[in-house]
Amino acid sequence: MDLELKGRVALVSGSTAGIGLAIVEALAREGAEVIVNGRTQERVDAALKEVRGRNPHAKLKGVAGDLGTREGVARMIQAVPHVDILVNNLGAFVPKAFEDITDEDWFNIFEVNVMSGIRLSRHYIKGMRQQNWGRILFISSESGLQIPVEMIHYGVTKTAQIALARGIAEGTAGSNITVNSILPGPTRSEGVEEFLKNLARQQGVDVATVEREFFKHARPSSLLQRFETVEEIASLVAFVCSPKSSGINGAALRVDGGVVRAIA
Repeated sequence: MDLELKGRVALVSGSTAGIGLAIVEALAREGAEVIVNGRTQERVDAALKEVRGRNPHAKLKGVAGDLGTREGVARMIQAVPHVDILVNNLGAFVPKAFEDITDEDWFNIFEVNVMSGIRLSRHYIKGMRQQNWGRILFISSESGLQIPVEMIHYGVTKTAQIALARGIAEGTAGSNITVNSILPGPTRSEGVEEFLKNLARQQGVDVATVEREFFKHARPSSLLQRFETVEEIASLVAFVCSPKSSGINGAALRVDGGVVRAIA
């Protein structure tokens, strides 16, 4: 299926690894020009090299900067004043007991997971309104519906992203701009891979055992009973970024592997 993304410019925040990098690849394969973002130039350059190694014809640009800060967003806007597609993928998670989550922890995770998307969307939607076309996506999580007890602050930011996407979408009524949130389930991203390896070392077992125990005790409702691949998430994102998804707006789209026990 041709997703009709040739000539479109897309920014994927936090895209040097994991879900973000997979989204970059999916959009690039469809002919979009994609801006890759990471905190350091070294990470950005490595990501560009990796994608071009698999897709030599990919149209890519790298912009380094911490989009979890006002300054980082300002530099991005200066480097890339307009995009047709904005994927707010930047995110952080830290497992921590609720009583140990400090005020600073709360503020930091909101800056990265929520404020980055607010600041970027606030700017880029202006150009989308002028051309009467655009796509804004927030990569939220099933944790926004089922707050994980082991990282409540993370879950709260994911709920905020769902609400934010719906709120912005309300202001696009009657236009060709859509704003949606994507809700992955537990996904084998770079951060999760490190988390699994650390747990395996602590427990003296292999990673496969940790994964089985995780789904047995922490996510027993999963129908996949495994971590999703980043490509499984990116495939949905690419479609929702395309003109072919014009009937989808203000939605929270689950690609959660059946973790959420709900029919709506």
